[in-house]
Order: sequence, then C-alpha cells, then structure tokens
Amino acid sequence: YNVAVPEPFQVLISNGFDNIAFVPRTVNSLLQGKWGGAGREVGRFLINSTLGIGGLFDAAKYWGIEKSREDFGQTLAVWGAGPGPYLILPFLEPLTVRDGIGKAVDGALDPLSYVLPLFWTRIGMKAGDILNDRALNLDLFQGFEESVIDMYSAVRNAYLRRREQLIKE
Repeated sequence: YNVAVPEPFQVLISNGFDNIAFVPRTVNSLLQGKWGGAGREVGRFLINSTLGIGGLFDAAKYWGIEKSREDFGQTLAVWGAGPGPYLILPFLEPLTVRDGIGKAVDGALDPLSYVLPLFWTRIGMKAGDILNDRALNLDLFQGFEESVIDMYSAVRNAYLRRREQLIKE
C-alpha cells in the first residue's frame, strides 16, 4: 500500500474520512456537555469542507482549531458506565465492552451508513480507512512490536490508559 499510494495521498484520504466522522464527534461532545468541543467540530467541518476542498485538506488547523476525540464509549463513561472486560475480537481493534457498544452507536451515527446503505460497501470503506491509518502509522506499529516482550499485556495496558486519559479530557 505504501508503494502504491504515496504518503501525501494517504494524508488526503485520512483527512477525508476524518471530515466525514465529524457527526459522531459532535453528537458525543453534546451528549457529554462539551459545548465548546461541539462548536469546534462544526467549525472544523465547515472550514474543511469548503476551504479544505471537501475535507481533503485540514484547513482548520491553520486557524488552530483542534478536533475533539469524543466517541460514544467516552460518553458512556462520562455517564458512569464501567468499562467491562477487555476484549480481542477478530477483525476489530482491542476494546472493552463499553467501547464496543460505543463503536456500534458511532457506526449508526456515521453519515456514510446512510449514503452507502450496502453492508459490503461500508465494510470496504472501513477496511480502506484502517489500511490507510495503519500505513500512515507503520513506523509506530513496527517500533512498538519490536520493543515489547508480552504484546498482549502491553497493548491492553496502553489501550486502557489511553482510554482513561481520553475520558478525563
């Protein structure tokens, strides 16, 4: 993939997927009472969709408008739901039960699920997004895999710490 698609195009693809995902981030910011985060998301979407040529360029970063990382798993945590067991499931990234439910709700909020109603089309789009994200972060993944002895424990601890930090923000 890295040979076929140069990094500048990978960044454009990533920006496009990220721009479309503003809906779940905005809704979750509102559900968590983070009005500023929801306003930033709407502002980013408007700027990136117009000046960023349909979201292919992150024009909002030039105005210092950072995107939020809100998802429904975090919303459930803010509402008091515990994480539940840590899971490793085929074809999914590591997650907890709470975050799995959150991913399902965020998937229902994804505008692509209404524009591309066919299941296989959405799976293909998600697979392309995951492949592109992995290619952009290949050095990070390889460095992590080479530096740990017990991969399962390292991934679990890193995931749970990262999720706690995102929930606190």
